[in-house]
Amino acid sequence: MLEIVVNIVFLLLSLALVLSFVRLARGPTLPDRVVALELLVSITVGFIAVHTIASERANFLDVAVVLSLTAFLAAIGFARFLERGGHRDD
Repeated sequence: MLEIVVNIVFLLLSLALVLSFVRLARGPTLPDRVVALELLVSITVGFIAVHTIASERANFLDVAVVLSLTAFLAAIGFARFLERGGHRDD
């Protein structure tokens, strides 16, 4: 039963990944593209979490934590860039 649920979750995460790549490519403004990149990282963390549950190895959770912290710092850096008058397409 767990294998079926894991496969369904992987399928849904793959669909979300494709849709966020579309938003990344078509995003009319720079903030839209940055939000799409943040979404890609969040989906990747979801992939890592589901793989951790499926493989029953907790080692992968460290990778997910580091990846999410790095994405958070990148979002903070981009927000600071925009706050200081960085280039915006709108």
